Amino acid sequence: MQLRFVTSESTFSYFEALEGYLADHGRPVAFNSDKHTVFRVAQQGAKSGHGMTQFGRALNELNIEILCANSSQAKGRVERANRTLQDRLVKELRLADISDMEAGNAFLLGFMQRYNAKFAKSPRRQDNLHRALNVEPNRLRDTLCWRDERYVDRNLVLRYDRKRITLEENNLTRDLVGKYVDSYEFQDGTLEFRSKGVPLPYSAYDKDQRVSHAAITGNKRLSAVLEHIKQEQDKAPPKKRRADTQATRYTPTGRRNNGWNSKLAKVAKEKRAVSQGSDV
Repeated sequence: MQLRFVTSESTFSYFEALEGYLADHGRPVAFNSDKHTVFRVAQQGAKSGHGMTQFGRALNELNIEILCANSSQAKGRVERANRTLQDRLVKELRLADISDMEAGNAFLLGFMQRYNAKFAKSPRRQDNLHRALNVEPNRLRDTLCWRDERYVDRNLVLRYDRKRITLEENNLTRDLVGKYVDSYEFQDGTLEFRSKGVPLPYSAYDKDQRVSHAAITGNKRLSAVLEHIKQEQDKAPPKKRRADTQATRYTPTGRRNNGWNSKLAKVAKEKRAVSQGSDV
């Protein structure tokens, strides 16, 4: 088994644990798991997607079956060890005065050996059904990654994770307009695009890029440019304020006004008098 502390229960976290397991034991026939969304597609009737998760795709390429718990007995077998570890391991870490992830991962190897020596039971069948890995490191790296496809438009541009990817124009990429290319995102953040296994050179623009205040103040050359811009702005004459009704001030006259303009009130009075046939 594999034990490790991670920041989140993600696909890449399981890829890392799977790689360690394969290096120690080889390829098993199957893995028994719960129904976490890393292992299975929650909506089986989804029209989009590939019908399996990234972790399921990796196991399929390694010829490893995954058995999600479909009964209370199978679910109990999966969760029983987790419950024990979540209780015992917390106390062990407290006794060892460990409170950070790096020290915790270093502690886990010895803890797992002691735990198995004390609580492990011999299997009913002693046969080791693990198979040799027989996978080259480069191929294993391409398997334990996030793979997808992206459409190339007529400008040799594709989109990936809010990034605008522009392929360099060459004899290969010119023929990719209107087609799909394979994307490979690795654990270390490296991103590759390939066509029939051939890497494609590209440049990326991140829509979420932001310039922090610390980056500006830390760059002396940029600070000088900003200071020059400020000086030029100070030299420019101030912009005239647009004259409108909101900018007009009201000067009180001291006369009472009930809401009627005096000239309009006078005209209205004359009209009423004419209509009534009286002298004004």
